[in-house]
Amino acid sequence: MDLLNNVLMGFCVALQPINLLFCFIGVLIGTLVGVLPGVGPTAAISLLLPTTFHISPVSAIIMLAGIYYGAMYGGSTTSILVNIPGETASVVTCLDGYQMARKGRAGPALGISAFGSFIAGTFSIIGLMLVAPPLAEIALKFGPPEYFSLMLLGLSLVSFLSSGPMSKALLISGVGLFLGTIGLDNITGNERFTFNSLTLMDGVGIVPVVMGLFGIGEVLSNLEVEIKQETIIKKVTHLLPTLQDWIESKWAIVRGSILGFFLGILPGGGGAIASFFSYAIEKRCSKTPEKFGTGMIAGVAGPESANNAATSGAFIPLFTLGIPANPVMAILLGALMIQGVTTGPLMIQAHPDLFWGVVTSMYVGNAMLLILNLPLIGLWVQILRVPYAILFPLILLFCLIGSFSLKNSTGDVFVMIIFGIIGYLMRKYKYDAPPLVLAFVLSPMVEKALRRSLLISNGSPLIFLQRPISAGIIILIVLMMASSLMPGLKKKKEEIAFESDD
Repeated sequence: MDLLNNVLMGFCVALQPINLLFCFIGVLIGTLVGVLPGVGPTAAISLLLPTTFHISPVSAIIMLAGIYYGAMYGGSTTSILVNIPGETASVVTCLDGYQMARKGRAGPALGISAFGSFIAGTFSIIGLMLVAPPLAEIALKFGPPEYFSLMLLGLSLVSFLSSGPMSKALLISGVGLFLGTIGLDNITGNERFTFNSLTLMDGVGIVPVVMGLFGIGEVLSNLEVEIKQETIIKKVTHLLPTLQDWIESKWAIVRGSILGFFLGILPGGGGAIASFFSYAIEKRCSKTPEKFGTGMIAGVAGPESANNAATSGAFIPLFTLGIPANPVMAILLGALMIQGVTTGPLMIQAHPDLFWGVVTSMYVGNAMLLILNLPLIGLWVQILRVPYAILFPLILLFCLIGSFSLKNSTGDVFVMIIFGIIGYLMRKYKYDAPPLVLAFVLSPMVEKALRRSLLISNGSPLIFLQRPISAGIIILIVLMMASSLMPGLKKKKEEIAFESDD
């Protein structure tokens, strides 16, 4: 009964005109971001984060969340029509989606992608409603040692699942942890690594960092790459899948929804990993696996369902534990902090309107996306022809305005430019940005949990092994690190790893 009352309260919040407006703006921008290759949800949310500082926390998170799952919808459009993924989670959709388009079946491919995304989104939202409250109650039993171990597990998982050598991911995580210590000590108040700079005294801001890494860094990287924007069709017809299409896709949608939801909960999982695993499972379950890659509709339905289900799953550790599962969640955590909202086990009790309002708005947003995506396919096809010579300067302009408007400080602009160059070099030398962002956002919480744990134990690190939950997590981390050294598993990791920005 409490769940029903909470859901009704959530719909009362989500259906307020102002929140409906921000939900619509979010999903519309998200779809546009997904359609345009080379932008991505992380960069888009980074660019628009400053615009949310003067609106209510509920409206702000509703809009930013809408951009996230809206980009997952839109990413399939470019994958199917142009064979260029709009964002990382849609890479796998290119394999069969583009081949369907070449056979004149772009309409059913886009249609099953939209319907599958809606079904998966609905399933994962229900899962979020059912899983988050009891998990928050369990998390109330966590103390500083458990939180430290849990955050360490999150960083380890992100490093383990990142592309390239794990040593690079661990190194870049260390850099992120260091960046989070710049500024005033959160316990003693002493200055650390500020070099008498007023800009650094307040710490390195998350907005300039993410705008630089994912905005400017993305632009500089894409300037070196020639992106062909030729669509193989001018008009898309027959968007509604046939009965045979539904028969071939139904179990792919079911499996993708379940798999994506649970992989989304795991730190470092995300849409890219979920869509890859879904494609691999569909190929294994198919009676004709040799036809995958030639235009199988199940190869579109499964991955698209999985990456959309993963978006809602990622909100569970953010809202219940205060731990972001991916870079987008890290930016949302920063947005909540700026709004004065503390995430964690007490968030659902302290801010029920925000939690249930955001959760129910996802269902409203998914319905909006289903209505938007099918009729506006023709418009998205036209937008694909926007020259990047126009798009990239606009992104740079938004980055400059956004970083300056945060505190009206030129210091933040210089920080953003520096991290833009760093982001470009990281892409060039194959260093993943997600471990750095997650480590940077978690750094103050990791430090606080570590120091409080050591204060409780009078300086003994054995406290992390003496408490059962913490000890279990530490053992899991050690086993995971050891497994990465095994040749067979190392080779398998390299096969499934994606350079994920979602």
